[in-house]
Amino acid sequence: MLEFDWPWAFAGLLLPLLAWRLLPRAPDAGGTALRMPFYAEVVAVAGQASGSGLRARVWLPALAYLLLCVAAARPQWVGEIEMPPQSGRDLMLAVDVSGSMAAEDMAVAGRRVDRLQAVKVVIGDFLERRVGDRVGMILFGQAAYQITPLTFDRNSVRHQLDTSSVGLAGRETAIGDAIGLAVKRLRERPAQQRVLILLTDGVNTTGALQPLEAAELARVHQVRVYTVAFGADAQRGPFGISLPSAEIDEATLQKIAADTGGRFFRARNTAELAGIYSELDRLEPVEEEADPIRPRQELFHYPAAAALLLMLLGLLLPQRRIVAGAVT
Repeated sequence: MLEFDWPWAFAGLLLPLLAWRLLPRAPDAGGTALRMPFYAEVVAVAGQASGSGLRARVWLPALAYLLLCVAAARPQWVGEIEMPPQSGRDLMLAVDVSGSMAAEDMAVAGRRVDRLQAVKVVIGDFLERRVGDRVGMILFGQAAYQITPLTFDRNSVRHQLDTSSVGLAGRETAIGDAIGLAVKRLRERPAQQRVLILLTDGVNTTGALQPLEAAELARVHQVRVYTVAFGADAQRGPFGISLPSAEIDEATLQKIAADTGGRFFRARNTAELAGIYSELDRLEPVEEEADPIRPRQELFHYPAAAALLLMLLGLLLPQRRIVAGAVT
């Protein structure tokens, strides 16, 4: 249905009437004129042309002013009531892209891939299910970088993850810095909605902030940290020799989760990782109902454009007038 957001703007329709009644008449400025003794014959030849032009010069500005008043009243097309997506968590994902994530000890659809590729597949599916969450992403290696802010645009978050690569943030691992950056971005958000899911396959080897110090900051600012240790117990090396997997500091990750009210998970393959993110869906559900909304489409530009066209048309009309036997 059509509605006007500022209906009081229609009061402007009274201004021309008030001006006509209250303002003094302008004096006749006179001007150069050619006296025509055969004025009656000219009028007869012109017929209705002069009258039509005069009426157009009067009605075009009047109609343009009416349309401007309509535009000022902000006409809007109001749609049907819609239920927006439920509002959920402020969810920050921290993904390890250090050098060890290049280990090809995972499988996706029967094909051997490196750890980061497996993470992209699993987290991509996880993002599809987080309708209503505001999601951000941090990539960390030797340093931690926020590549997307908290946003409802989950497709952008997924695109940034899909285009990331091993070593993008350095070859070492700064777990503490990743947690500290997440706390900095989440601490201004409403309490009870601040969630960090941190995935790593290694040990903190660099960074300005130690993991347990960062965990204390998270606890103070009520950020729940879920830690995910990812990587096979062993990986196949050259000539079929079994090599030990990269070391994972499970004890520190467990303590980080326990101190902040989160949970620790261990994933040794892609299937276990997918199960963990399904469990995180259950632990942090989208649960708050949003208020219903009615979409509104602004229409003011249509009458405003029509008024402009009428004014331009008025300028193109001939300005000659016939007055009491003279042409000016």
